[in-house]
Amino acid sequence: MRIITISRQFGSGGRELGKRLADSLGWDYYDKEIIDTLATAHGLESDYVKKALSNHGWHNIQLTYRNSFSQQLYDPGMRTELLIREREILHDIASLGNDCIIIGRDADVILEEYHPFRIFICADLSARLERCMRHERNRPVEEQLSEKQILRNIRRIDRNRAHTREILTGKARSDSSTFELTVNTTNWNIKKLSAALSAFSLQWFEE
Repeated sequence: MRIITISRQFGSGGRELGKRLADSLGWDYYDKEIIDTLATAHGLESDYVKKALSNHGWHNIQLTYRNSFSQQLYDPGMRTELLIREREILHDIASLGNDCIIIGRDADVILEEYHPFRIFICADLSARLERCMRHERNRPVEEQLSEKQILRNIRRIDRNRAHTREILTGKARSDSSTFELTVNTTNWNIKKLSAALSAFSLQWFEE
């Protein structure tokens, strides 16, 4: 069994790169599916669980229970339960024994015993901002975020991910020693990059 984990800066294209890499290799791919499984298990909306696990404004999130009603929740025990369940799901995925790619969720740390090929995807802030703005332009005009709002989100999400990383590893996210490969997507076409990364990944596992 071979596992590739992809950690990334927000807006760096890590999710797209991971999906293209999975398609190229013919491997299983896990990203949103993990969140959906958590949501189903706890009767919560997927968007809420995603925000809860990422610790983005935990105390300010409006809950939406399926077939129920919205309310505020200030129970840190719920987040702990979700994180425990997430760890279980990741181990369930690994126990299947299938070659797979897992995006985010600190899978590289949680599944360290499986010796995954750990990749970190980054990009210049300007490139990340432009990528996010392109996505926003595909949304209804009334729902689009401003450049200032997007930039604030990028910084907040990166800060939260880095904080979680430091808790799990005791190292700063800028410490590249926790990854086998760091890829800067700034001047790359993601499709072409995925082809090169596919060949490199297979070579890494052979070595």
